[in-house]
Amino acid sequence: MSARFTGKVAIVTGSSSGIGQSIAIRLASEGAAIVVDYHSHPEGAEDTKAKIEAAGSKAITVQADVSKLTDVQNLVDQAYAQLGGCDILVNNAGVEKNAAFVDVTEADYDMVLNTNLKGAFFLTQAFVRKLVAAKKPGRVINISSVHEDMVFPNFASYCAAKGGMRMLMRDLAMELGPVGITVNNVAPGAINTPINASLLANKPKLDALLNNIPLGRLGTPDEVAALVAFLASDEAAYTTGSTYVVDGGLMRNYKEQ
Repeated sequence: MSARFTGKVAIVTGSSSGIGQSIAIRLASEGAAIVVDYHSHPEGAEDTKAKIEAAGSKAITVQADVSKLTDVQNLVDQAYAQLGGCDILVNNAGVEKNAAFVDVTEADYDMVLNTNLKGAFFLTQAFVRKLVAAKKPGRVINISSVHEDMVFPNFASYCAAKGGMRMLMRDLAMELGPVGITVNNVAPGAINTPINASLLANKPKLDALLNNIPLGRLGTPDEVAALVAFLASDEAAYTTGSTYVVDGGLMRNYKEQ
């Protein structure tokens, strides 16, 4: 594989498993040094780090609760202290909570919005402040969801967070374009990750979903990572302010069962 990211440093939040882990390994395989962020699974972060080192790149692991401003500032500080800077930010960390709208608690709402939206907002701010001060360009890639645009009954807080992420991306693309920082979203649909384990085990539910996906299968984390790698690269230097959907056609064919 090419070395598009030699000399670059990337922070990938939530990179101890799933899509985040695949993104971290993909960027590392093309030369980037990686800040592997995790919330509560250090063993997963160590696994990601080992795979990055096996790919011939460098990684550090940093524990962070992205909803806490001191933690997100520390992620950026550690990138500079241990890896010499930071050029690419991938806001991947996310959570969802299944509940009918009338049953959503304030605590669950706060958890979902603070992790998915507040975390991305203030980590991007910390990342961008350093670049602006140094007059350096950069890349921000948010891992959003088809649900930034597509309804998801019983996940109102998640949809609100992802819809907010869409508008945040559009606004920041305008604000940060003049200083050479691009901002884009990648919106996965149904991807084969640990978070979907219960879905994969429920054949009737899985079959109903696959019936809604024109390509007839779930996506893989590597397919999401490939698009992130493009958006992080110099090839995407003129690409900003858009959402790139990776969903096998689901959004174009979705209907409530």
